Amino acid sequence: MKDAKMNKIIKYLAYKFLSPVKYARFIGVKLGANPIINTKYFGSEPYLIEIGDNIRTSINVYFLNHDGAVHVLRNLHKEFEQADLFRKIIIGNNVYIGINVTILSGTKVGDNVIIGAGSLVRGELKSNSVYAGVPVKYICSIDEFKEKNSHLFINTLSTEQVKKEKIIREMFSL
Repeated sequence: MKDAKMNKIIKYLAYKFLSPVKYARFIGVKLGANPIINTKYFGSEPYLIEIGDNIRTSINVYFLNHDGAVHVLRNLHKEFEQADLFRKIIIGNNVYIGINVTILSGTKVGDNVIIGAGSLVRGELKSNSVYAGVPVKYICSIDEFKEKNSHLFINTLSTEQVKKEKIIREMFSL
């Protein structure tokens, strides 16, 4: 019992004081190179999550690698009284996951994928695509996304905040 309590305390301290990337690695999420992770919600079996290179998540992204709905079967069928249902989550390379996205067990996301804010993701998301919605659905290809939005892109990624604000205010006549 002492070991279980100590493990709980250690996990709590890690959650509180480690960066999201260090926390993910600490709890067993398999992370590729150059991750930018802004969430600490990796479900109860984080070791079932594999994330490729150059991933970026926004805040409040939830990875759920178990299916709690088996609870109903536990109560209906004796053979399932102790049953759980787990599946892996696999995220490819160069993926962006927007704010408040939930990724359900068994999901596989290809490479070069954008997942829009608030999406509920389940199943297989093909490479080089944009997806969004509840449930998630295909929106367009990455190339179509680029064509639709390229006139809106502003080269301010590495610009200091004060200068960036000035550029944006000028662009929007504020």
